[in-house]
Amino acid sequence: MKEIKLNTIEEAIEDFREGEFVIVVDDEDRENEGDFIISAEKITPEKV
Repeated sequence: MKEIKLNTIEEAIEDFREGEFVIVVDDEDRENEGDFIISAEKITPEKV
């Protein structure tokens, strides 16, 4: 199985501030899914 890299909260906040997508995942004992989030102020048609 491929290794998954998890970022720190500080890294995720910095990426979010820079207009990058951040994937927020829940626990694997729950739905084990992720949501792509991005700052509305930084979204562009190209990113969508």
